[in-house]
Amino acid sequence: MVMRESEDTAADDDRDEPVYVISIAARMVGMHAQTLRQYERLGLVAPQRTRGRQRMYSAADVARLRQVQRLMSDLGVNLAGVDVILRMSERMQEMDREMERLRQELQRLRDRRLPAPRRELPTD
Repeated sequence: MVMRESEDTAADDDRDEPVYVISIAARMVGMHAQTLRQYERLGLVAPQRTRGRQRMYSAADVARLRQVQRLMSDLGVNLAGVDVILRMSERMQEMDREMERLRQELQRLRDRRLPAPRRELPTD
């Protein structure tokens, strides 16, 4: 199934929608609510807040908590290492998106200047 950019954006929006209170999010990942509060203080996760200051977690937040959990329990990474790994991973994803945008821009420029048969660029 091929997703268009608008469908991709809609899926991302759903994933970022804050829907879980802290007790539910903690239960979903098998952690104590206090652990989630600690991770928030450390900047590993950033749940949104209601007007009443209640933490609300999205599916993306829950996935990030699971990633923290895997790094720590499966790989033995400490919290400082988890922070570095998550930041590097986010930066790599940003760079991938930028490269794809530049590839598309390059192809548009080539198509305008050299109306030759279209050649697909490698996506590696």
